[in-house]
Amino acid sequence: MKDRLKRLYQLQEIDKQLDELESLRGDLPGTVSALEAEMEGQVYSIEEKKKKIEQDKAQKEENESEMIRILDEQKKFRAQLVSVRNNKEYDAMTKQIDRCSEDIQRFEKENAAITDAITSNETDVTESLPRIETKRAELEEKKSHLLEIIQANEVEEQKLRTERAELQKHITPQDFSLYNRIRTAKKGLAVVTIDRDACTGCHNVVPAQRQLEIRRNNRVFNCEYCGRILVSAEISGLAPTEE
Repeated sequence: MKDRLKRLYQLQEIDKQLDELESLRGDLPGTVSALEAEMEGQVYSIEEKKKKIEQDKAQKEENESEMIRILDEQKKFRAQLVSVRNNKEYDAMTKQIDRCSEDIQRFEKENAAITDAITSNETDVTESLPRIETKRAELEEKKSHLLEIIQANEVEEQKLRTERAELQKHITPQDFSLYNRIRTAKKGLAVVTIDRDACTGCHNVVPAQRQLEIRRNNRVFNCEYCGRILVSAEISGLAPTEE
């Protein structure tokens, strides 16, 4: 049992050091992720607007070609007016001419709306590019700073993670699960000692009888206030023996 407690305490000490290394990064990982997501969204938006501009330009050209065709058709109808033989043919021909005029007006109106859309999207793209470049520069700066921190502590962090992985091999799944549950619930601190008769996790007083039982190192005790695992000074001052 003593070795079980020692290993849990040592695991906590390793995790403390890893947490400290993680804290050196501050909010940089989150900031980098947020900037990357923002950049991705802005770039996607610009690309979509560029596609829409090209689609609108193609549609506008298609409409203009269609208007030319309709104008030619209308000219033919007007030319045929002089050769109509009765009122019925005249009315039919004027209807065709009017239909052509309506179609032309419809295409002109559609092209005017398309032109406005193209202008709006081109303006958005033009105005967005400098903002994206500013964000890109900010992102690169944050990433560079984060990389410097990671590289500065890479050797130490890898050493700690290797030690942790090796230590975990000697911790029962039940103890490891208990440790992780408490660590998650208590902001990273699962195993604590007693100092001046108080739990160093929550600073509530540990009864004298319970302290005596804890010093026997024959079972796992939890603080009755915060639920953290309490270990004796003997445990916190020694490393686990080799099996």
